[in-house]
Amino acid sequence: MESKGIIQEENGRKTECEEDQRESTPEEKRFDPDDPTLIIVDEEDQLDFELDNFPSPRALMSCGHAVTPTSLTNWCRRQLDQCPGCQSTVLRSDFTNLCVECTWCTRNHRRPFFLCWQCLREWRGPSPRTDGCDNRGCSDKSLETLKNCPDMTFLEVEGVTGCPSIRACPSCGFLLGHDQTGCKFLLCPQCGEDFCFVCLKNTDDCCETSDPYDPCSGGVAPRQTSIPSRVLFLHRSV
Repeated sequence: MESKGIIQEENGRKTECEEDQRESTPEEKRFDPDDPTLIIVDEEDQLDFELDNFPSPRALMSCGHAVTPTSLTNWCRRQLDQCPGCQSTVLRSDFTNLCVECTWCTRNHRRPFFLCWQCLREWRGPSPRTDGCDNRGCSDKSLETLKNCPDMTFLEVEGVTGCPSIRACPSCGFLLGHDQTGCKFLLCPQCGEDFCFVCLKNTDDCCETSDPYDPCSGGVAPRQTSIPSRVLFLHRSV
């Protein structure tokens, strides 16, 4: 069932989702621009880290991010996943380790059962690890996004070139995009870190040598090749 404010396409036309209609796939989700409960904005989708360019109007959330239904759904799914062995819900508690134990499968199979948070298959290889397990094809999509995202141009910060359009928060690793407007500083919605999108320093440290709308004294920080980690909470649900 879809909530009001989201519409889907059927047979080339758009219809409002009702309880008796089939559930739409993530690719079909759209925000309804006529929904009075939404604030529709003409901004980039700030949770579209893999640059999928979902064809939906952008809605402004209370945190200030412009999103589409699919990008918001994908972000939520990154925080919560299912065990491949039993389909139980597993919440990762240690953000410094991709090897996660499913307590339900451990009890059911009477042996420790660990899954890879990255490829969502049974864990192979030594642990703990932050780069992935030994399953074939296990790779970090966030690192691929940081490597392949295009450069951006600031509209109000002068003299900055070659800055990647996606950055990982230097405190917790949450991927963020800059909307090109305003100053070069961002506040991470996940951990609250206030940092410079250009040099990746803490805002206070950056301000010691440069102004918010000027180039950083140390230039543009290179593309990140690792994801910073920080334990934000300790909880697991199975």
